[in-house]
This record gives sequence, structure tokens and C-alpha cells, in this order.
Amino acid sequence: MSNPAKSIRIGTMIRGTKGGAAERIAQIADMGFESFQPFFWQTTNGQDLAELGKRCRDAIGDRDIAIQALGMFGNPLEETDIDRQTLQGWKDCIDNAHHFGATCVAGFTGRLRGRPIPESLPRYRQVWSELARRAADKGVRIAFENCAMDGNWQTGDWNIAHNPDAWELIFNETPDDNIGLEWEPCHQMVYLIEPLPQIRKWAPKIFHVHGKDATIRRDVIREHGIFGKHPFVFMRTPGFGDTNWTDVISELRLAGWSGSIDIEGWHDPVYRDELEMTGQVHALNYLKSCRGGDFVIDPV
Repeated sequence: MSNPAKSIRIGTMIRGTKGGAAERIAQIADMGFESFQPFFWQTTNGQDLAELGKRCRDAIGDRDIAIQALGMFGNPLEETDIDRQTLQGWKDCIDNAHHFGATCVAGFTGRLRGRPIPESLPRYRQVWSELARRAADKGVRIAFENCAMDGNWQTGDWNIAHNPDAWELIFNETPDDNIGLEWEPCHQMVYLIEPLPQIRKWAPKIFHVHGKDATIRRDVIREHGIFGKHPFVFMRTPGFGDTNWTDVISELRLAGWSGSIDIEGWHDPVYRDELEMTGQVHALNYLKSCRGGDFVIDPV
């Protein structure tokens, strides 16, 4: 993308677990998305990722669209069959990222189910030290999404990288330069953490960004508190939530960040099902307006 104002691309995630990722890219490639993130839930289902990568790039054709990151979401730290498939999926995504043109693979750290975060650290170090070396050999970066998946410090099933205190722990265990974050403001807002100061502190570790937002119901918090009977927060598609994405993108630019912000849909309580793509296209245009740079005036 030759326009320097567009060093931050706006794209969307593409489901890849059940096949059809390339076909889905072909369907929506002309809607204005500038990047795609194919992703898998727990397993790649034995797909030939080298061949899938080629088909995804063929679907893009000569359009100015990038695939900068793949997603592999599951729990690679545990030992059930599906967890082992997740771990193998990470290895396969790392080994085949270049076939997509990607330089990053993102997902959850995993955790020992039902245990406090510190108890997962030895297993985390064992698995991710090896994967970090594997990724470094391929020129690939690893990014952990900051999603709690309904877990917390004491217990959970999927991920320990959802809290800045946990980031301190895991980056201590794996100080590798190619291990970082797949960040989004939504998951911090769920914990009432302010996103902008977090960008200022953690920008060097932010490798990929998800476009997802949240609406916080302050009136519910004042009357009922958090994590009670009444929902106090909703995950939203960007443009419908509380985040000022102009400020988010400005902070990323101030930190020298470039890359793709890929919209994570399928969570908005309003713009979902038949309205899913209505919400995503709105988010695409909203995030582009927050980014700016669609019109360039040559300096005189």
C-alpha cells in the first residue's frame, strides 16, 4: 500500500475451520477490506495449509489486500485430543504462514483448566519457548489475544494473557522478541481498564489488532455492580461502542505502529445474523474514517 497514511490497514477475520476461507475471501474482496485474517477454532481439520494459503492469495488476486496474520484459537497447554490438535494447528500455522503472505500467528496462550494463572506458567514456558523458536526460524511473530473467554485470575479454560499483570508474568517466562499481543480495547473495557494508557505502555508488544469494541452500561454498574444478574457490558462492532478509535489509531501511530486492524464480528447484540455484514461494513468505513488517509494531497 503506497499511501503512507494507510500504513494501518482495515480488514476483517475469515473463518477457516470448516473450509471455504478462500471462497469467502472471493465473496467479499470487493467490499473495501484491505486485509484478511483467516482463523481456526481449535483445529485446522487436517487442511493442507500451504494449498489453502495459495487459494486465499489467488482469491485476492491483484487487489491491494494483505493477509498479515493467521488465527489459531484453542487451548494448546492441555492434553485432551482437541487440545493436541490446537497445538499441532499452531505448528502448522507457523510453518505455513508464508504461503498466506502472513508474518504473524495469533491466538490464546491456553491455560491449565480451572487453575489460577501462576500455576499455568511452567507449562506455558515449556510449550511457548519451543513455539517461539520455531516461529523465529520462520520469521513469524506470535501474538496472544487479550481475551478472558469468561475466565479470570483464579480460574478459566482458555487463556492467561487477558490481564496486564499476566502479561508481565508471561513475557518474563518467554522474553523472546517475537512473542507479543493481539490487542483490542473491548477485552480491557470488560474489566473497566482504560485502553489508551495501555497502548502507550504496551505498544512495542502489540503485533496485531482486532477491531472489536464494547458498550459499558454505567447505570447498571451504579445500581447492580459488575458480574451480577444484569449485564453491564456488551461487546460491539466498532462504530457502535464506546471507544474513540480515532484516539486509538492516533496512539498506535504515535508509537510507530503499523499493521492491520482486522474486525472481529459475530459478537454485537444488534448487528448480527442477517445484519452481520451491515455492521462489519459500517465498522470498515468507520475505522477508515478514524484512520484518515483516503485522500492524499501531494506536497508542493
